[in-house]
Amino acid sequence: MNANPILLQKKYARVVNLLSEKTGATLDESLKTFYSSMTYRLMREGVSDMHCMSDEYLAEEIFEEGKEETNNA
Repeated sequence: MNANPILLQKKYARVVNLLSEKTGATLDESLKTFYSSMTYRLMREGVSDMHCMSDEYLAEEIFEEGKEETNNA
């Protein structure tokens, strides 16, 4: 299923804002983290209707991805 592009952009903005609040990072840093995440790629491609998940869930997924990358480095 493909989401409306405008609604998807608004969702991205909300998720980035939540990620920034959760991590204490700047919005620019959170935006970079968001766009480099697997979660973003899944949302963009419409895989498993990831875009239908709550903003909080998606921000948490991206946060966890970042923790895993840090632990694997």
